[in-house]
Amino acid sequence: MKGLDSNQISQESKKRVYAITYTSWNSEIVESLLDEVTKELLRNGVDEKNILSKEVPGAFELPLASKVYALKEKVDVVIALGAIIRGDTPHFDYISKACIEGLMTASLETKKPIICGVLTTDDIAQAQKRSDPNQMNKGAEFAVTAMSMAGLD
Repeated sequence: MKGLDSNQISQESKKRVYAITYTSWNSEIVESLLDEVTKELLRNGVDEKNILSKEVPGAFELPLASKVYALKEKVDVVIALGAIIRGDTPHFDYISKACIEGLMTASLETKKPIICGVLTTDDIAQAQKRSDPNQMNKGAEFAVTAMSMAGLD
């Protein structure tokens, strides 16, 4: 992983509460990301009781679920996980844009970090590569980013 690494995680970040919103759509991809996010948080000393999670149907629902979590006083950072895979229609473009902009807006409105862990890929093979723990699973990267942003206040 380039940039941040777990050695840069503060002791204070390990005490924070992390909420994870994730989609049931493209569940094979997303569950692998969720596993890696959770493993990385635990590996870095975050207590299991400080990791909350909520499944939502799809990427379009992630911004609202993430905002609801971010508004909870005890939650310090939200990690939103999903996989949007390009198809034959413009649906990919509409959902990707709505999801990403929605997550950004929710973060700015709540003044809490919401990490965008939504894969937007051209095909299933790209999504599988980015979620495979033996290749380039992005889940650990999303967790490290969350831990680095958790102390923003």
